[in-house]
Amino acid sequence: MRVEPRIAAFHDEMTAWRRDLHAHPELGFEEHRTSALVAEKLADWGLEVHRGLAGTGVVGTLEGASGKSNGAIALRADMDALPMTEQSGVPHASTSPGKMHGCGHDGHTTMLLGAAKYLSETKRFAGRVHFIFQPAEEMFAGGGRMVEEGLFELFPSDQVYGMHNAPQFKVGEIGVRVGPILASADSFEIVITGRGGHGAYPHHTVDPILVGAQVITALQSLVAREVDPLDSGVVSVTRMHAGSADNVIAPTAVLGGTVRAFKPETRRRLIDGVHRIANAIAEGLRARASVRFSDAVYPPTIATEEEARHAARIAAEVVGADGVVWDHPPAMGGEDFAFMLQKVPGAFVMLGQDGSDDPIQCHDARYDFNDAILPIGATFWARLVERTLAPAT
Repeated sequence: MRVEPRIAAFHDEMTAWRRDLHAHPELGFEEHRTSALVAEKLADWGLEVHRGLAGTGVVGTLEGASGKSNGAIALRADMDALPMTEQSGVPHASTSPGKMHGCGHDGHTTMLLGAAKYLSETKRFAGRVHFIFQPAEEMFAGGGRMVEEGLFELFPSDQVYGMHNAPQFKVGEIGVRVGPILASADSFEIVITGRGGHGAYPHHTVDPILVGAQVITALQSLVAREVDPLDSGVVSVTRMHAGSADNVIAPTAVLGGTVRAFKPETRRRLIDGVHRIANAIAEGLRARASVRFSDAVYPPTIATEEEARHAARIAAEVVGADGVVWDHPPAMGGEDFAFMLQKVPGAFVMLGQDGSDDPIQCHDARYDFNDAILPIGATFWARLVERTLAPAT
């Protein structure tokens, strides 16, 4: 492991930042305290600070050494928390009921801040770095909104990189791959309308719960029988709500869930299939179905080859060649960093944070970011900038 000594020297300081963020989680587009803290630190270190993209987004720009510019690179961290009740039991646990940094965005923000602090002191690069602190990665596609509001028009970049902690990888490992890394993510809601009535007289009703059960079962055929076995897809119904009394058949039932895919054509097939199956089964059982997909659509996260291989070389400098998990399997999680990769070439790396036989995964109420990896992530960012924008010799 080749952690930058200067970054290692302020490891305790980064830990304090991270734990403060963890204790004060903020949901998507509500990151007012977090973005103010980020902006203040960036300004104190001499960066040019821009606030307001996607509401609570922050971009800090740092110029390197004088001389010929080697272009511009963008680095991104997400800042938002999840609507969860924390059960980690750590001293720095959430002080906001029902809100929790259950995905490690507090650590992502801290590592990028650590890199900004180091690079502002050393400036051993020629060019420009844009440090992107993004709101609302969870559920609201804040990355897409930043792009829509002109992120790369305001801050032109030749490459863009993102990072996520990975409990499935060991501390001292960094995962990199070319092509699809994470899947598209679409959320759906199906409202089934029947006819309510007394539970003792079901023949006088059109039971939406029965219809919903048939829809749930039939949706499982989409991946099993309509997706190429060599491809990947997911259709999961994750919630069902209907009724309020044991002896009443409700007039409506609501199903919700998610569709995931790596290929646009597979995504389209699955979405069309959800519509087709829900409507056909409802009609066949004398009910009606209304299917709606969320506007917050996450496309697949796809890394470009040159940038992914470059990131792997930098990772090897930091954790050694044996620590680089090259071409790891893609995952069905979604990421709105995908929107940035649609505009600018880049890569998305996975930073090992556990690697035990049974790690606590992200989105678990017991989760906490591993502070031991803060200098590793910050060093990776610093080395990436220094190598990408190396001054001419």
